[in-house]
Amino acid sequence: MSVPGWLDDTRTSYDTVAVSYADLLRDALAGEPFQRGILALFAELVRAQGAGPVADVGCGPGRITAHLRSVGLDAFGIDLSPAMIDVARRDHPGLRFEVGTMTGLELPDGHLTGLLAWFSLIHVPDDRMPAVLAEFRRVLRPGGVLLLGFHAGDGSELKTQGYGGHPMNVYVHRRPPGRVAAWLDAAGFTVEAELAHRPAPNVAGGFVFAHR
Repeated sequence: MSVPGWLDDTRTSYDTVAVSYADLLRDALAGEPFQRGILALFAELVRAQGAGPVADVGCGPGRITAHLRSVGLDAFGIDLSPAMIDVARRDHPGLRFEVGTMTGLELPDGHLTGLLAWFSLIHVPDDRMPAVLAEFRRVLRPGGVLLLGFHAGDGSELKTQGYGGHPMNVYVHRRPPGRVAAWLDAAGFTVEAELAHRPAPNVAGGFVFAHR
């Protein structure tokens, strides 16, 4: 699915909901043992590659970045929304957060030991996914670890309201893990695992581990 203007719409929408989003999700990870386990596995795989920086791309208010730091990773956050980055810096002083876009990361080739995109690909249209994954591969060093988390399923829907009732204008794209894995194969990654998580009825998450 192609969505003209998706990048600007995503930035504006998350600028609008940044404070409410942070308030609603601040402690959510404490009640998600499966997600914590998946992040722990990511951290173990990164540590096995040696020391080096880890980017949380689409970090939002920085809650996952901070968790990665708490388990020993040299993690920093990047987000499209300046308001989200302001909240991340407020909530997690001393950690590194930058405004940026996954379509053109301002990082050198081979800079990262690990890259996490935690439910931040859900607004990227299908026709832009190959370019985004190519950018992820560019900034990872050989052997670097990639973890993608996303809404699993099929189809897209327009989200016009969320996170405290504020207006939004973003498409949410759901994808089967196998489709995401196939995109990673085509981008030159080696896929190691595809996982499905069903935390509630009619709610499904997908996770794919890969390395460069």
